[in-house]
Amino acid sequence: MKRISWLAGCLLLVVTALGMTGCDSFSPPTRTTATGVSNSQANGIWVSGTGEVTVTPDIAILQVGVEAQEDTVSEAMEKATEAMANVGTALIDSGIESKDIQTQYFNIRQRTTWDNRTDEEIITGYRVTNKVIVKIRVLPVESSTLDYKASNIIGAVVSAGGDLIRIDDLNFTVEDPTEYYDEAREKATADAKAKAEKLAKQTGVKLGEATFVSESAYTPSTYGNITYGLSSAPVPAPPIVIESVPPTSMGETKIILTVQVAYSIQ
Repeated sequence: MKRISWLAGCLLLVVTALGMTGCDSFSPPTRTTATGVSNSQANGIWVSGTGEVTVTPDIAILQVGVEAQEDTVSEAMEKATEAMANVGTALIDSGIESKDIQTQYFNIRQRTTWDNRTDEEIITGYRVTNKVIVKIRVLPVESSTLDYKASNIIGAVVSAGGDLIRIDDLNFTVEDPTEYYDEAREKATADAKAKAEKLAKQTGVKLGEATFVSESAYTPSTYGNITYGLSSAPVPAPPIVIESVPPTSMGETKIILTVQVAYSIQ
């Protein structure tokens, strides 16, 4: 009988300990303020606000390059170098400054195949890839011609690079979005405060001061749907002559800024 009472007592202690642990896990997280007072992060009203500004892009970003595949490294390198030199000349002749042309990627890679008879990897050739990022600008009074200029530059580099040309991406964006961020921030903070005031009114409390603020910004780019390039080894062919330029449309882009604000409750 004593043994049963002793076991029951132990079991009661274990259950009590588990119950206390479970209650603690549901307590709101705490933080220590500069004065050393511990406050609950769950106190107050937490809201998020969004500000959005629509703008016209003022620059275009073009990712263009060349890719050569040959039996030897020297042959592939020679062809890629010549093609990229032609592309660079076409860019400069189209009004692009040297400071707006930056190497993005350069790679020399073996082309291999597997020989099932010998269980060996056989080198069949080499691939040389060279890509640059090009920033296309226009004067503010010519902003409506940005997509036209981009189209003409694409036509020029395709003619210059021939079958070795590769165009990975084209997007239109804003070079310096600072002033647009300021406008978007004002809209976002006003949106957050309006939400907090509504919550305070609906719950019957008085809104206090902001105790925490954070923000995140996003500038989506407007992308063009343009793709050039060969997935297989280039085949000798007459030089490409572009009689018409590919159509591009820069459209509009948006500056989006989000703030998270915590208000105290008085």
